[in-house]
Amino acid sequence: MKIGDKVQFLSDIGGGRIAGFQGKDIALVEDEDGFQIPTPISDLVVMSSSDDYSISKSIQKKSGAEEPMAADPDTFNMSVKAKINQMDEDVLEDEDEYDAADREITYKAKVEERKGGNVLNVYYAFVPEDVQNFSKTSFACYLVNDSNYYVHYLYMSVDGGTYTLRGEGELEPNTKMYVESFALEDLNEIDRVRFQLLSFKRDKEFVAKPVCDVQFRIDKVKFYKLHTFQKNDFFETPALLYPIVKNDGVAQLKPIDAEKLIYVDEEKDEKKLENKGGEAMKNAMEKLKNSSLNTSASHRNNRANGDDILVVDLHADELLETTVGMGSADILNYQLDYFRRTLEENKHNKGKRIVFIHGKGEGVLRHAIVNELRYRYKNYRYQDASFQEYGYGATQVTIR
Repeated sequence: MKIGDKVQFLSDIGGGRIAGFQGKDIALVEDEDGFQIPTPISDLVVMSSSDDYSISKSIQKKSGAEEPMAADPDTFNMSVKAKINQMDEDVLEDEDEYDAADREITYKAKVEERKGGNVLNVYYAFVPEDVQNFSKTSFACYLVNDSNYYVHYLYMSVDGGTYTLRGEGELEPNTKMYVESFALEDLNEIDRVRFQLLSFKRDKEFVAKPVCDVQFRIDKVKFYKLHTFQKNDFFETPALLYPIVKNDGVAQLKPIDAEKLIYVDEEKDEKKLENKGGEAMKNAMEKLKNSSLNTSASHRNNRANGDDILVVDLHADELLETTVGMGSADILNYQLDYFRRTLEENKHNKGKRIVFIHGKGEGVLRHAIVNELRYRYKNYRYQDASFQEYGYGATQVTIR
């Protein structure tokens, strides 16, 4: 014990500071009123030493702070060590209240590369959101990066000479990214699209790939054919895939043809038709494959009026004796094939006018015909046919 130590009585209430000593065994304890009480050293316990007090005062002096007047005497008379311990406890309490989940995650796991992934393959994909209700479903649009490269992309729609940015971002290796969704009636917004791609690897050496800048047309007729949406490695449901980059080279940018992906056993199919009593259906499919232009010209639904206008009724019941066993997509394909063969038959008859009666309905056939005229037969002029003569469901084409 030293002069200045804060002490407390063991056998009594109270305490004070040591003001001096009487011999070796008696300490003079000065209380708050200034009285010095001789007390045996064995009856005292040190609460804070004069060294702690001096250090505390020195710290306060250097920091410019005044000695705090604590309402709690125990807190006021705590040693520096005790105060430090108390401070540590307060910090621990604060840490307990801190949620680690609130911290920003800055660590990213290294990308795992797959064997064969150093060849760049990027796809533009459409996935029907409701396959069971295909005629009314909307389509989710994705970009698929089937490679070990990062791919930065710009995705634009084209209208004449102007562009609209529809998406911009970065595809991580071996991933797919949702871009947007379309209803069937909204597909005109992406009549033509353009992609600009830049591929690279992070934190390692890599073989540089050419910068890709490609523009192509979306064949909207494909969206009316369920069989063009195929099983694939990227989605759990059938999808229509447009390859943008295929094996490091810019692809032809045509949708994957379902007919080339499906092996057809013709003998097996014929037996199925016969088992269903579909002999008429078989004949209809033979028409689809083998009917000549002469046959189409003599078909009962082709007729000419006084102005030498060829009228072709594309309704299924006019073209086919029966549609048993045919789905809506098969019927649409047959109608379009008949439309193309009629134009082919008359391609040398400059100025010839042909009226195709397609009906109003849901507008699927008309939309497909207009699409053909806009991109396959660009030189032919077309317009709505006379409402008085053919109603509101006919299109007139002039051979040029």
